[in-house]
Amino acid sequence: MEKEQVSKRLYVGGLGHTVSRAELEERFGKFGRVLEAEIITRKDDQGNPTKTFAYVSVKISDADLKKCMSVLNKTKWKGGTLQIELAKESFLHR
Repeated sequence: MEKEQVSKRLYVGGLGHTVSRAELEERFGKFGRVLEAEIITRKDDQGNPTKTFAYVSVKISDADLKKCMSVLNKTKWKGGTLQIELAKESFLHR
């Protein structure tokens, strides 16, 4: 029996400032099909990056979602410690 896949939007915090969309797609593509990856970098008044995070939309089964979160959450990657959780509903899509 094939696992039912649903579209989930994940918040990925604690990213290093140099992470690319392709790297995110590769990292999360091991668990499901990445539909979209959006990287956001907040900068201070001098233009220096202070916080980098992403929203990753992935088509994934519940079992693979649990596996993804347990495997990747709180792991060190590209100079940051990943913080992964289900994203809150986007204010753009309400």
